[in-house]
Parts: sequence; structure tokens; C-alpha cells
Amino acid sequence: MNEKIDFYRTLKAEADTLSRIREAAHELHASVNQSYGNGLPYAFHLDGVAEQAARHGGEVCARESDVLPIMFGAWFHDSIEDARQSYNDIKKRALALGLDESQAFMAAEIVYALTNDKGRTRAERAGEKYYAGIRATPYAPLVKMADRAANVRYAVAQHTADGRHMAQVYREEFPHFLEALRADTGDIRMMLPEELVESVSADLGLRDEKRQRP
Repeated sequence: MNEKIDFYRTLKAEADTLSRIREAAHELHASVNQSYGNGLPYAFHLDGVAEQAARHGGEVCARESDVLPIMFGAWFHDSIEDARQSYNDIKKRALALGLDESQAFMAAEIVYALTNDKGRTRAERAGEKYYAGIRATPYAPLVKMADRAANVRYAVAQHTADGRHMAQVYREEFPHFLEALRADTGDIRMMLPEELVESVSADLGLRDEKRQRP
């Protein structure tokens, strides 16, 4: 069974529902005046995450019914943290947008897992408890890696001091980030798509560094 082909087929079959999910996520973040990077609408980032999840989700998707929760999680991954939503708000929204009860639960769990802990620093907000929750949640590692991929791509594309700074932060964090996301399980739903890992590594220039080492 070719999981990647099934994933893409489901994306096409669920195009109307996915469009509603996308529009709802865009509207939610616009309603709290959230922006991204150099004054872009936050929708730019959400679409970047969803694009990575759509491109690589087939590597780790266990069944076609999981496609909608994965994509919902990608578009809504910051909604509790940044858009004043609760866990129950997210689950109700998923149901209203066409997911069934089990899909809505899975989607809400992904969003909840990706919500940062309270903390004064970047390290405190994404500590061991945070990553343990991601490793224990189906498809949360995929969506978190898709989130990082979108952020990395934006940072390395900016020819600014802020862009170079964030690219360096992501480069330095990457080994620990990968280790923190890799679950010690045989459950494919908690695994990372290796093509996506390689893509992020290449964007950060880490693959080139390995080649240059003696």
C-alpha cells in the first residue's frame, strides 16, 4: 500500500473541507491582529506549515481518516498559544468544520501538544515536558517539524540581521530539537518524515557541513 499516494488522494478528495479549515484558521489569527516576520499576515506562516505537512505527511500517515486531523493541526497549531482559544474551542471548531468526533479529538490533541508551556525564555517555553507531550501525541512530531521547516525557510530567505540571527538559532538548536522530537516507539504516527528532516537540515546548511568534515 502506497501511503503517500493515499495521502495525496485524500487531500484532493477533501479539498472543500480543507479550504474551509484554511479560511477559518486565517480568519482566527487575523481577528487577533497577529502578524508574521516583517509585517506579513500570520496566514503566510500557517500556509507554510500546512504545505510541509501536505508534502511529507504521507511518510507517517497510518490511515486516510487521519489526513484531516493532520492538516487541521497544521493550520491551527498556534491557535491556543496565540489566538485565545481553549482546547474545547479547538475541538468544537474541528467538529463544526466537518471532522468527526475521533478526528476532532486527534486534531485538538495535536494543537494542544504544540502549545508552548509558560516560561520566561525560549528554553523554558519548550522544555522537556513540552517535547514529551509532542512525542506522545500522534502526528504532533510531524506538525512540529513542519512548523520548524516553515520558520527555517522564512529565516534563511531573509537577507536581514533578524533573519540571519534566527537562522543561526535554529541551526544551533537543530541537533537537540531532532533528539527531542524522536519518539522511541514503533508507532508510525509518532515518527518524523525523514525527507522533511533532510530538507530542514539542507536549508540550515548542516548537510554541507557534514560533507566538508574530514
